[in-house]
Amino acid sequence: MPETERKFDLVVLGGGSGGYACALRASQLGLSVALVEEDKVGGTCLHRGCIPTKALLHAGEVADAVRHSAAYGINSTLDSVDLAGVNSYKDDVVRRLYKGLQGLIKSRGITVVEGRGTLVSPDTVEVQGTPYQGNHVVLASGSYTKSLPDLAIDGERVLSSWEAMQLEQLPRHAIVLGGGVIGVEFASAWRSLGAEVTIIEALPRLVASEDAACSKALERAFRKRGIGVLANTSFRSVEKTEAGVRVSVTSGDTYDGDLLLVAVGRGPNTADLGYEAQAIEMDRGFVVTNNRLEASVPGVHAVGDIVAGMQLAHRGFQHGIFVAEDIAGLRPTPINEDGIPRVTYSDPEVASVGLSDERARQRHGDDAVESVTYDLGGNGKSQILRTQGFVKVVRHRDGPVLGIHLAGARVGELIGEAQLIYNWEAFPEDVASLVHMHPTQTEALGEAHLALAGKPLHAHS
Repeated sequence: MPETERKFDLVVLGGGSGGYACALRASQLGLSVALVEEDKVGGTCLHRGCIPTKALLHAGEVADAVRHSAAYGINSTLDSVDLAGVNSYKDDVVRRLYKGLQGLIKSRGITVVEGRGTLVSPDTVEVQGTPYQGNHVVLASGSYTKSLPDLAIDGERVLSSWEAMQLEQLPRHAIVLGGGVIGVEFASAWRSLGAEVTIIEALPRLVASEDAACSKALERAFRKRGIGVLANTSFRSVEKTEAGVRVSVTSGDTYDGDLLLVAVGRGPNTADLGYEAQAIEMDRGFVVTNNRLEASVPGVHAVGDIVAGMQLAHRGFQHGIFVAEDIAGLRPTPINEDGIPRVTYSDPEVASVGLSDERARQRHGDDAVESVTYDLGGNGKSQILRTQGFVKVVRHRDGPVLGIHLAGARVGELIGEAQLIYNWEAFPEDVASLVHMHPTQTEALGEAHLALAGKPLHAHS
């Protein structure tokens, strides 16, 4: 490529969720874009995270449906789980989405540069010795799987989520280190497919960033499903045995399993990419930005997992779109991180947006906050689905909704309306007047807001 063709309005370093969303939106706004990616566009979410794990979870959901079909008057038996077939299904989903994304990027006229990029000046990314210059540079280098000190992931018996998604044989007993989103999703999927599972979590509860009521509901459901939950339990060591692994915790207890999945979170992928060398301010490996996602060096922005906060693909999408529009001069409104919805795709699912009950009270004071919980036992569609759970709405007393928290089967599909309620600062009285289709689970959102507005229908006052 001639030097004159290596100058762009925008050079994006990283082709994951945040990077490719930024490239797509910028090209749509008439900017010339180079997208640098050393692996495959789509990043962790498409190839190693969100999409394949949800396919695995859906396969588990199908297995559970067959296993429990007699409860619905359908006589069937689950003969076996063909993990090779599950992987084929999972990989086909990824392949089709990847092909579509490649076509979309090509249709937008984006220049894709394959190879590892390094920031060599505030306006230049170098790939295999070739410089690509941009009027603006967007850092979108994503995240990596973390481990604990002295805990080596060998890819055979001690696994990251990447190796766990490629298993050719289902473990008889899996030990999961970490009770966050990644850990509980794998635990849920493996249990549905027939494995015994034990979760070890150092914090007092699973999915500890969620409202305490959601954690309690998830733990209760997991124990009912036969998933072992060891909260408030710190990891000490792991040793390989003839049969698999033996995990020791600080209490002195040991737990044997076929494998150990390390699911203790993800870290920002910013090392050895030239960021510090260009005097970009960093904090614990994250790029420090202002509310417009501008780094400390003029002309440089950062998006996605390398910006401290929730590491979510849809957060990356929104970051990328915001930065592209800001560079194009549209001056979009800064993103409210509390307004980004969250879903854990376990069985049961946990979904939320806004502040937890505890955070709302810390921010506004106990007397200024009230909440209501509507049990899904009163929801017709939830009874049809044989699910248990709730919708919890937290509000500022005589003011807007501050947070919505849900637990139960398929509640992730309700978070779309919930985020509108929160982000538009609706009052419960505003939502109570809306009509929710019957019978649907969305009715539960309406019922919770009716109750908080002081006029409960299918709930005790």
